[in-house]
Amino acid sequence: MLGEDRGASYVLAKLTEAGYEAYLVGGCVRDAVLDRPIKDIDIATSALPEQVIAIFPRTAPTGLQHGTVTVILQQGTYEVTTFRQEAEYEGFRRPASVAYISDLTEDLKRRDFTMNAMAMDRGGEVIDPFAGQKDLALGVLRCVGKAEERFGEDALRMLRCIRFASTYDLQVEESTWQALLEQAPLLRHIAMERVRSELQRMIDGPAPARAVRLLLASRLTAHLKKQLPLPYERWLAWDDALDAVSALEEQHDRWSMLLMLLEVPADVVRTALQELTFSRADGDAVEAVLALREAVAASPADPAPLERVWKLGAVRRGIAAARVLLRLLRALQPIAGQRGELALFLETTAPELVRRGEEWLSEVPCFSLKELAISGKDLASELGMQPGPWMGKLLQDLLERTALGELPNEREKLLQAARAAK
Repeated sequence: MLGEDRGASYVLAKLTEAGYEAYLVGGCVRDAVLDRPIKDIDIATSALPEQVIAIFPRTAPTGLQHGTVTVILQQGTYEVTTFRQEAEYEGFRRPASVAYISDLTEDLKRRDFTMNAMAMDRGGEVIDPFAGQKDLALGVLRCVGKAEERFGEDALRMLRCIRFASTYDLQVEESTWQALLEQAPLLRHIAMERVRSELQRMIDGPAPARAVRLLLASRLTAHLKKQLPLPYERWLAWDDALDAVSALEEQHDRWSMLLMLLEVPADVVRTALQELTFSRADGDAVEAVLALREAVAASPADPAPLERVWKLGAVRRGIAAARVLLRLLRALQPIAGQRGELALFLETTAPELVRRGEEWLSEVPCFSLKELAISGKDLASELGMQPGPWMGKLLQDLLERTALGELPNEREKLLQAARAAK
């Protein structure tokens, strides 16, 4: 692995040549052992932060309170952290203080799981005092030392446990799992932003269905800092559908599928995503898909009314949402034997929508006001009126009539229709 990253090799070499110990640590070593692509490289050293700064010409003091210095090279940036022990944790998340030490094993002891408590020297030799390689070979995820202590120090580690188990296809070791169940209430101390980040990484990972099943089994969602109005247990009724989530490539698609399976109104989902600190753009994208699904579900399954509702929905919610919904419905089509409103929709309306939906979209000449052949300025000039709320309403009406084929997307025809509407 070192040969593939000259920057990391250079940092280790400079530190060891200066008389200090230096190792790759954490996730990069784990992924090297598993022969997986390496993402972030972290380096641990016996050198103190000021000694690291003295060795390299370009550094940034990105985490001096925790002993971390970022070394800046032409090849990239590398975080170098002094071996340390951590004192009592504050807020079940971060250590109150750190103490620099000179022993690598003591430094590795403070880490969360055995697979993340390995180090590698510049020659490629793995230092593994807690049998992380053995656990990986056995397909086991195990805490370093006492699991209840590791989760008590940092409650976010419980969500990381779920993420690692699903991402790396590991079984959570029994005492680690029992400690997670017992310490689950501590998750109330973790900021929703951190929770959201872990959930996103789970759902974006290679096994989102397994992540969801582990979340359900752990009941961690019952202990979030803010309780969300989402009936997670409904996923149990759609267990087969969860596997379809993994086949979806985009994270927006995966979230839309999972939240659609909960059969919760789109506006309720939007509020829940806000509480989870999703970005406004991400929340809007998911809400648009679910709202469009609600609109077409309320339509008769006959082609003519369904076509109208579909085209109007694509204009109002966006063509991107329409195409996401089609992908979700295609993924759900083979699943049968379910009950409820969503199941009824999948049996009655969805097949026709899957069959004709893309064709109907291709018939729509424009989906947004930007594509309309006239603007608000044109309307104000033609009608001799001051701009105001009337303008947006009239433009939207003209857009929808154009989308339905009732008007051509031509300037004079649209202005004529605007005059008639006045």
